[in-house]
Amino acid sequence: MTGPDNGMSVTHELESHDWSNEDTAAYEAAIEAVNGAVGAYTALIAAEESKPDPAQEVIQSALAAQARMAREREALRSTDREQIAAARQRYTELACEIREGIA
Repeated sequence: MTGPDNGMSVTHELESHDWSNEDTAAYEAAIEAVNGAVGAYTALIAAEESKPDPAQEVIQSALAAQARMAREREALRSTDREQIAAARQRYTELACEIREGIA
């Protein structure tokens, strides 16, 4: 990919970052935890929509939560080990809670 004005790659402007294998795995696990929670909300929405009289407030609340989590996923910083660890725990627990509520 090249920049629009100079024909140079836009990646030349990126800061270098040293990732350990552990940092990489933790970051990816945090992303997957967020995605798991988003998926759990998708299941909740589907379950609610399948009801004869779906509660629109439940659906809207789940959609809002998904949008919020997408923003939070974008805010994750691979260099912030505490943030990554907290996200992994929080979203893993949240996904479990949502799934348990559906069952």
